[in-house]
Amino acid sequence: MTTQSTSPELPDVMRGRRQLCSGDSFCFDCRKDLPCFTRCCADVNILLTPIDVLQLARRTGLSTTEFLERHTLKPITKELHLPVVMLRLTDDTKRCPFVSDSGCTVYEHRPWACRMYPVGMGLPPQRAGEEPEPVYFLFEDDYCDGHRQARQWTVGAYRADQGVPAREALENGFRELVSHPWFIGGTRQLDVRHIEMFFTAMYDLDKFREFIFESSFVHRFKLEPELVEQLRSDDEALLRFGYRWLRFALFREPTMMLRAEAAAALETRP
Repeated sequence: MTTQSTSPELPDVMRGRRQLCSGDSFCFDCRKDLPCFTRCCADVNILLTPIDVLQLARRTGLSTTEFLERHTLKPITKELHLPVVMLRLTDDTKRCPFVSDSGCTVYEHRPWACRMYPVGMGLPPQRAGEEPEPVYFLFEDDYCDGHRQARQWTVGAYRADQGVPAREALENGFRELVSHPWFIGGTRQLDVRHIEMFFTAMYDLDKFREFIFESSFVHRFKLEPELVEQLRSDDEALLRFGYRWLRFALFREPTMMLRAEAAAALETRP
């Protein structure tokens, strides 16, 4: 069953579009022989998730810091309570910098938004004691001939084919942070220092690794020795650790423990 979305709690871009359940079917195909091929790679806002940034940086041979500086934008609006990262389009053609006439040059590492198209997903605002369920939508853009093809999918089958569930499982901690109950009501805002902390731990993993190992961090917190070694080279372990660190640093959850001397020093601060 499909419905027309009118929910005032969902982003404007998803209002008025066909709403889908995971088992609902739709038609879509993307092939080089279609006249619209790569049209969706221009004049588009592509939000990047932490895994997107990490994998694209590794694919292009850049550090996460370099990738963020060269290929992303950080829009700032009053409505955003956390930083977001957008892919920077080319200045001349306003196209994705990783698309060519023959298609995506980073296809195996393409962003979540590219994998999901033409399916959109929204998370309604979290309420205390309730876990928000994702809501799916179908984009039927005029420029896209893909949704006029005969190939049929269910939402679940399409997401599996695009490798989405595995990536989302790794980023579950990220979604829990951005929909944290601390933000319920919209009246609380992180200060500049904590916003920068969030940005570094989620998006700039190479800089986050430097922070951990080139400061007193590992001496101030009780960390398992095997975890410390893992964080030196395992990017996915570092990202998961970032979730743990931010829950402690932003929301004061007991996900980290200070060493006794560090806790004592903290208590004596004026």
